[in-house]
Amino acid sequence: MPEHVFQHDADAWRQTHLGRLLGHAMRRFDERVLALMAHDIDVPLALSNLAARAQISAAHIHITRHLSRGGSRLTELAERAGMTKQAMGTLVDQCEAWGLVVRTPDPLDARARRVMFTADGLAWLQAFRNAVAQAETEFRQSVGDDVATVVTIGLEAYAGA
Repeated sequence: MPEHVFQHDADAWRQTHLGRLLGHAMRRFDERVLALMAHDIDVPLALSNLAARAQISAAHIHITRHLSRGGSRLTELAERAGMTKQAMGTLVDQCEAWGLVVRTPDPLDARARRVMFTADGLAWLQAFRNAVAQAETEFRQSVGDDVATVVTIGLEAYAGA
């Protein structure tokens, strides 16, 4: 057997291991969610345009995923998202410029600030919820209910381990 064939088979695992497949699946899911949000008529037009032009990325979804409705401190938000405070601060700055969030004084600590959704941010959050539900429905239709259920149970068990 030629050496290049053997080498290819020996390295195939690098493209097909579970972590890589999970990463591809997550990127595909997030891209679909953003595409659905870009076409949601309830999303403010400026935000819809940003999403449609790929200016809003999966990284910005971290804020949507992790920001409490009652607001969160930047450090809490970064911790929940598994990001540095500096990286999250950059995302918050962008989302603040786009009108998704605002920084307000923290009522529990005068030195601290809280990141809060604006009215447009809450509309964005609802669009995110709708898009996630649609993307999950599409996943179930693509792989079947049984496989989707097993995948969900397996990922919940793995993530909680």
